[in-house]
Amino acid sequence: MEWLAGMNNALSYIEDNLADEISFDRVAQAACCSSYHFQRMFSFIAGVPLAEYIRRRRLTLAAVELQTSDAKVIDVAVKYGYESPEAFSRAFKKLHGIAPTLARDVGVSLKVFPKISFHISIKGDVEMNYRIEERETFEVMGMELKTTVVDGKCYEEIPKFVGECIDGGLMAEVGVTYGHNENGNMNYLWGCFKKTDAVPSRYTVLNIPKQTWAVFHVDWQGDDGKLHDTWKRIYSEWFPTVSYVHADCEFDFEKYFEDEGHGYIEIWIPVVKK
Repeated sequence: MEWLAGMNNALSYIEDNLADEISFDRVAQAACCSSYHFQRMFSFIAGVPLAEYIRRRRLTLAAVELQTSDAKVIDVAVKYGYESPEAFSRAFKKLHGIAPTLARDVGVSLKVFPKISFHISIKGDVEMNYRIEERETFEVMGMELKTTVVDGKCYEEIPKFVGECIDGGLMAEVGVTYGHNENGNMNYLWGCFKKTDAVPSRYTVLNIPKQTWAVFHVDWQGDDGKLHDTWKRIYSEWFPTVSYVHADCEFDFEKYFEDEGHGYIEIWIPVVKK
């Protein structure tokens, strides 16, 4: 499959250049898609941002090199992209739990993050309900949270943030994710469609451009696990099998509905045809 070959080509490019500068644009070119689309796909499927994956792979190889050679710590640090021994030592200790100078000690425990490879598991037993819709420019407003997808923190922080907003009296029509970057940082807005110029000073206002959207229906009923699973399936199952890719638009959003006590959510993702 073309998608599968492209994703694995991108991983091969990363692996071949771990000791050199890695261009995210080149990574995306190897996958035959935009840099933004590749990073979003990678983060959802691999469960870790692209930059974090590269960092972990480099520190894995650095640990192996320190254990199996007489290379100096400073030389290994420079080889894997660190400008100083101090920066390398901090990153190494954060991942492995020890200083790089101790990596050669007998019996020391180090972590290994293997190279990822992509494959598709064909299930076909659970359908995904979606439609393609055009929408003009619109604005939303609400409370903003800065969070990260690293180690799944956003899945803990967003529900907590939403609970605090609800406790404070702020119910919502939409939840918008935006401001994603290569390190996994992102923003989340819990709010409503802007219908007035009277905006509370504590609110953030987002202008979302005219766009084509893929819209997915989720029977939610308070089940965050089901909602998160749908997000992941969109990137791991839907995108690889359709003629659309994620548009270079930073906004994804959820739209909330309550119909006679039955709650459901629509996930809106900006798309363009390949």
